[in-house]
Amino acid sequence: MRKPFSLAAFGMLLATGPALAQQVEPIEFTLDNGMKFLLLQRDEQPNVITAGWITPAGSTNERPGITGISHMLEHLLFKGSDTIGTSDPEQDRDFRERLTEIRRQMRTMVFEVQYPRFFRGEIDNPWMPSNDTPELRELRARMTQLQDEQRAITVQNEFDRIYTGEGASGMNAGTGHDFTIYYINLPSNKLELWTWMESDRLLDPSFRELDAERFVVVEERRQRLEATPTGILDERFDAMFWVASAYSWPVIGWMSDLMAYTEDEIVEYFETHYQPANLTGVIVGDFNPDEARQLIESYFGRLENKRPPPDPVVTYEVPLRGELRFSGECDCQDRVEVRYRAVPAGHPDGPALDVLADLLNGRTGRLYRSLIEDQGLASSARASNRMQRSVGSFSFFANPRGGAALTDLEQAWYEQVERLKSEPVGERELQKVKNQAAADSFRQLSDNANLFFQLAIYEAWVGWEELNEYPRRIQEVTPEDIMRVAQTYLVDDNKGVALYTRRQAGERPMITLEDVEASLPEEIREMIMSQFRGQLAELAAETDIEKLRESSEQLRQQASAMPPQFKTMFDFVQQEIDRRIAEIEGGAE
Repeated sequence: MRKPFSLAAFGMLLATGPALAQQVEPIEFTLDNGMKFLLLQRDEQPNVITAGWITPAGSTNERPGITGISHMLEHLLFKGSDTIGTSDPEQDRDFRERLTEIRRQMRTMVFEVQYPRFFRGEIDNPWMPSNDTPELRELRARMTQLQDEQRAITVQNEFDRIYTGEGASGMNAGTGHDFTIYYINLPSNKLELWTWMESDRLLDPSFRELDAERFVVVEERRQRLEATPTGILDERFDAMFWVASAYSWPVIGWMSDLMAYTEDEIVEYFETHYQPANLTGVIVGDFNPDEARQLIESYFGRLENKRPPPDPVVTYEVPLRGELRFSGECDCQDRVEVRYRAVPAGHPDGPALDVLADLLNGRTGRLYRSLIEDQGLASSARASNRMQRSVGSFSFFANPRGGAALTDLEQAWYEQVERLKSEPVGERELQKVKNQAAADSFRQLSDNANLFFQLAIYEAWVGWEELNEYPRRIQEVTPEDIMRVAQTYLVDDNKGVALYTRRQAGERPMITLEDVEASLPEEIREMIMSQFRGQLAELAAETDIEKLRESSEQLRQQASAMPPQFKTMFDFVQQEIDRRIAEIEGGAE
């Protein structure tokens, strides 16, 4: 079963490379079918490996009409194959063919009948079952009947159960703008199981339960984006900021596209972007490379390239040539973001921008000292350099404190920018940031999973060798480099500004502890609540207001990745942290 997943960790992995003295040297080879493999043997975690594979295809490889198809395909590949996930492969194929025909008829009817009704204002959503015509309602009933019959021969979550029954853990996947990655941790002696399971779902995926999974993704979009305080505003700001390229649409896709694309389109996308010549497998941990290569050639060597290579992503971003401003209201704390166009992964200015962000961040960084401590304008403030495959952005985020206006925070940021442009950073301040980056990266290398992600994503974007080169580039950043990138990228005609203010109309109802308990899955409710009550007691006793503000900001950053079943608990914690901050501030006054 697919687990909740967040891509935030990948951004942190790419923000810094490994420690300067550490060199990673995987064994590299390519099968006859073009599938590449990176094998990194290490015994720091005995008898354990992290294994997986990556395709350099994500939402930027989509087009209008099929946005979100990369993420949908990620879900469907956990449904198994003709071998896994069904007790009767032949009957299962028959059900899938009949369901495909009904979907085709329904899709035609939606476009020919429901879309015109929608454009005339007769219905509010052409895909909503409550707006069905009698003909559509009949087709939907036939589909439901077939799905019920198919369910009798479907073996739910068999892919996951086979793995966990053999001692594997953490099976998951994630989709981003520029890649989709699949991975698992498992005992070293189960490597053949992995090579068989993964090659089987690449060789013969079933895509069964498409309709059910479609609505899972629709609900995921609602819970992780539409139901979060700033989700819709963030989506709209992205759509405005990225003018020409596919980064303008969300990874999860537009709602109308989620309902519209067909099984044929899913198969075409899979056979194009998941063909072996477009994939890289990665294994990290305690294993025998010679034995692994034999297994890989035996199982993954079966895969064939069924289509021409994927077309390159043609449309690239155009310069902004002026400032963009976006404002909106939400059930959230006031927030300002100033975002600049920056550089993609592999660009020579990337390290300097990373170091610049690190100079600004943390409790000893410039933003904390100036905006929070000295001026008292912000409850939180941070900078972020985000590099993707073909675009990059540098952002300043802040939440106001007390009666500070968002424009006050924005102006305070511009003052910091002018200082970066005109005053060289001191060598001591710069070296401290470099030392911390090296220390943080070295800790990341102690874990198989972190090494796996770094190898896979670097390979998908700029080549795994950059994993060894990037630390040197960080160490070579000079004060002049920082002044230069600030002068080049942090300029007025290269930015967008987003101002979010708390919605004033009405008060949100308070969430109670009983609401939290009722929202949790029954099988884990007692265990979660026993731990949760202890954490609430610690929160009630906390007196460090800056620590509370940092926790509040971290929660808000994680909101979009929160699993739906924990959303009420998440909102309750945010509510209680905000209440505790208000109590402390009120007492101080």
